[in-house]
Amino acid sequence: MQMTSRELIEKLVGFPTVSCDSNLDLIHFVRDYLASHGIESQLIPNEEGTKANLLATIGPQTSGGIVLSGHTDVVPVNDQPWESDPFTVVERSGRLFGRGTADMKSFYAIALAMVPRMLERSIRRPIHFALSYDEEVGCLGAPAIIRKILADIPTPSAVIVGEPTMMRVTSAHKGIVTMETTVTGREAHSSQTHRGVSAVMTAARLIAKIDEMARTAAREISDIPFDPPYTTVHVGKIEGGTAPNIISRHCRFLWDIRPIPGDDPSRYRADLDRWVEEEILPGMRAIAPDTGVSTRALCSVPALAPEPQGEAERLVRSLTGDNAVHAAAYAAEAGQFQEAGFSTVICGPGSIDQAHQANEFIDLAQVEECERFIGRLIDHLAD
Repeated sequence: MQMTSRELIEKLVGFPTVSCDSNLDLIHFVRDYLASHGIESQLIPNEEGTKANLLATIGPQTSGGIVLSGHTDVVPVNDQPWESDPFTVVERSGRLFGRGTADMKSFYAIALAMVPRMLERSIRRPIHFALSYDEEVGCLGAPAIIRKILADIPTPSAVIVGEPTMMRVTSAHKGIVTMETTVTGREAHSSQTHRGVSAVMTAARLIAKIDEMARTAAREISDIPFDPPYTTVHVGKIEGGTAPNIISRHCRFLWDIRPIPGDDPSRYRADLDRWVEEEILPGMRAIAPDTGVSTRALCSVPALAPEPQGEAERLVRSLTGDNAVHAAAYAAEAGQFQEAGFSTVICGPGSIDQAHQANEFIDLAQVEECERFIGRLIDHLAD
């Protein structure tokens, strides 16, 4: 298959790989595309067999290669006011519109389009494609592909995660830990509040405590230029209760911690657990011993810390000419690669400002800039 960057962006966006659905059609297309150039792919399925990562190597099986990392899933389009079909690329005013154009199918579409050039140049060190599933719902697919790289691939010298950064070198991102807290109370008639334990009102006290923790965290300012420049703690969803005249038995809320590098997110959970044990549970259980509060982590992704002397930053700065310091407030798979021991940086086309919203787009100028970047990377690995 001979396809341009534009054609591959259109093809990959055309696969509706929302995280709640399978990504196998896209993965199988990429596998077949690479096979048409004589390149074998390894598929790493999830436990259910409904999704898969893809790992493929272009060039010699030697150490010192470069991993190009991207996620294949996209966020939903439900209830968003799109002006065109989100899974059909439309060009308007020098921009390509479609779900995933910015976040982040264009990056690896461009790299895939340049596979023939990689082969023609006979690169001396390899390029590894690492495409993952379920990044948008907690970076769930990347750990399996990282384990496969560690087990089967000669050690790469750098990982480039192609999240949208306007092709700026982004050397840090925050982590994320998503928590679910469940409060179990005791029902009673709402006129007899002394006989019941309200799960909803207890949850409100917990949320107020989390808000206090968030305000404390905001006073610890990072010297990395995050926006905002501190760890954030936030409650995003709450549900509970049956009726206004019933003291509620159940309440559940979801919250997240987005720590800056070096901040241990477990301390926030520990502070809340300690406060609950000392201030909340005694009063609840004095009325009903079977009441309680439980918290569990739904996902955890480590932060990416800057590596000023790391190979990834050094390489990508030399290829882009960007020597400024940039950081991302979102979480990404880059922190997982770094935690596994790989020198890692984020650099990709498009803007995160366009991600996750209606009429997502990438400027054609960004596509062209990324093409030049991949071309310089190929030349670097060939020389």
